[in-house]
Amino acid sequence: MKQMKKVLLMVSVLFLVVGCGNMMNTPTKKVEEFLSKYQTQDKDVLEQLDDVIKEAGTFNDDQKEKYRDLMKKQYQNLSYKIKDETEDGDTATVQVEIEVYDYGKAISEAETYLTTNRDEFVTDVENDIIDTVKFLDYKIEQMTNVKDKVKYTINFTLTKVDDEWKLDDISDIDRQKLHGLYY
Repeated sequence: MKQMKKVLLMVSVLFLVVGCGNMMNTPTKKVEEFLSKYQTQDKDVLEQLDDVIKEAGTFNDDQKEKYRDLMKKQYQNLSYKIKDETEDGDTATVQVEIEVYDYGKAISEAETYLTTNRDEFVTDVENDIIDTVKFLDYKIEQMTNVKDKVKYTINFTLTKVDDEWKLDDISDIDRQKLHGLYY
């Protein structure tokens, strides 16, 4: 009888473990896992951020650090609501409403300010050359002052591969929305 109880206990634990694993393999759970990596500032997310900053090539070291801090703040304060999930065979779409700091508005306003106050940023009047360091400092300062948030809807698509849901690459526009840079 004790042997039978041990076997039943082991079988119950096995079902529990297998069942929990399958519960994590849903389109919604995969999207939540993806967004959670931003919120918790996962190592891979921060490495990708560093790569993007390095590739930009226009930032000086101080600007890189300030921009990195802005993005980390963005990730930490990202909030979202799952609005809908639809599955169609081996494809799925998860509709998510995200809320992020509206850095895009600050960037747009900074660029407008540059066009209307160009003389503040021109270092070589004869050749009409803008001091990009000065303008980037201004733009980053405007982003630092952002308090307003904006909501966007993103439709994440997923594909089932070998019975495992995989998140498809997101578009550049959706990535800009996620980072609050869309305008």
